[in-house]
Amino acid sequence: MPSRKPSIGKPSIRLAVFDFDGTLADSFPWFMAVLNGVADRYGFDRVRAEEVERLRGYDARQIIRHLRVPGWKLPFIAGHMRRLMARDIDGIRPFDGVPEMLRALDGRGVTIAIVSSNSVSNVRRVLGPEAAGLVAHYGCGSSLFGKAAKFRRMLRLTGIPAVRAIGIGDEVRDIDAARAVGIGCAAVTWGYARADALAARNPDRLLTRVEDIAGLFGG
Repeated sequence: MPSRKPSIGKPSIRLAVFDFDGTLADSFPWFMAVLNGVADRYGFDRVRAEEVERLRGYDARQIIRHLRVPGWKLPFIAGHMRRLMARDIDGIRPFDGVPEMLRALDGRGVTIAIVSSNSVSNVRRVLGPEAAGLVAHYGCGSSLFGKAAKFRRMLRLTGIPAVRAIGIGDEVRDIDAARAVGIGCAAVTWGYARADALAARNPDRLLTRVEDIAGLFGG
């Protein structure tokens, strides 16, 4: 059975497990710029400009169905996207305030982890050496629906119980993965998914500014 939810905003939360794209990195504009080229390469439907906001309201499985992405191609698509980002990495930046937020959490004794389908190399290059050095554990290269397993691994690596951990992400699947392992969940509204789609999953917190993240932790 999942552990009880942590008390958000209390000093008891000692592990922050972040998503990367759309949460720490402002990569959505890049993603949309390359997506139709990837669609042509792997044989799924292109995204029309008028569809974008609609798709931001869908969860990952709905998006896959809508675009008619063959499931067996997902690992190949993910690998190709990682390579494209590595090629274009100089044009992708952290959201404003992210390095300062990570420093604040580190200063409060919070263990910082990142779980992402992106590569460790891409994550480190976007964050830069100082901010990347604040991350204690990387769980990268996860499959589209493999985050729960990565969350469990972070709990094992740190020895921090689920009741003292929280997942922070910008997609519905981030909330679902956190719920599956019994950790708290905070959803951010500046990334890939629309705020109303995130709110419908009832995360413990719905955050609208990077500066709000530090308020999840005491100290």
